[in-house]
Amino acid sequence: MKAVILESTITCPVCGYAKRETMPTDACVWFYECERCRTILRPKAGDCCVYCSYGTTACPSVQQAGSCGVR
Repeated sequence: MKAVILESTITCPVCGYAKRETMPTDACVWFYECERCRTILRPKAGDCCVYCSYGTTACPSVQQAGSCGVR
């Protein structure tokens, strides 16, 4: 079984600010506020969370199961 990566760098599509975050393993993150411009990020259509849309690594659910099982 492949190891799950819990760190992801999330990048704001509005201002380009990037921050390394630790992803939760028990929930999807549907909202994320950019620290620089205060834009509220939401998942793109078809993605289960903001990490799948704007992060460098897909969320733990997608890494393990290939789809989001935590909704």
